[in-house]
Amino acid sequence: MNLKPLSDRVLVKRLESEEKTAGGLFIPDTAKEKPSRGEVVAVGPGKAADDGKVIPMTVKAGDVVLFNKYAGTEVKLDGVDHLVMREDDILAIIQ
Repeated sequence: MNLKPLSDRVLVKRLESEEKTAGGLFIPDTAKEKPSRGEVVAVGPGKAADDGKVIPMTVKAGDVVLFNKYAGTEVKLDGVDHLVMREDDILAIIQ
């Protein structure tokens, strides 16, 4: 399935969290938090300003981003969980 976000929306695939701690202890699945890092899969054209011009997006497909813990709406595409969120919910681009 192909999904193209509208306006200033971004499609993000969550990246898996670490399996063990810095000390080497393994974390069970029940104790893991949902990761707040993800890879941008697709972006919309941008947000429309008051004068009608489109403000281009800052992020692009392939960027690894840090986003708000409760951001976005979960969707399942081809059996893989994704999030659709506004660009404002993205906190940073990880380089």
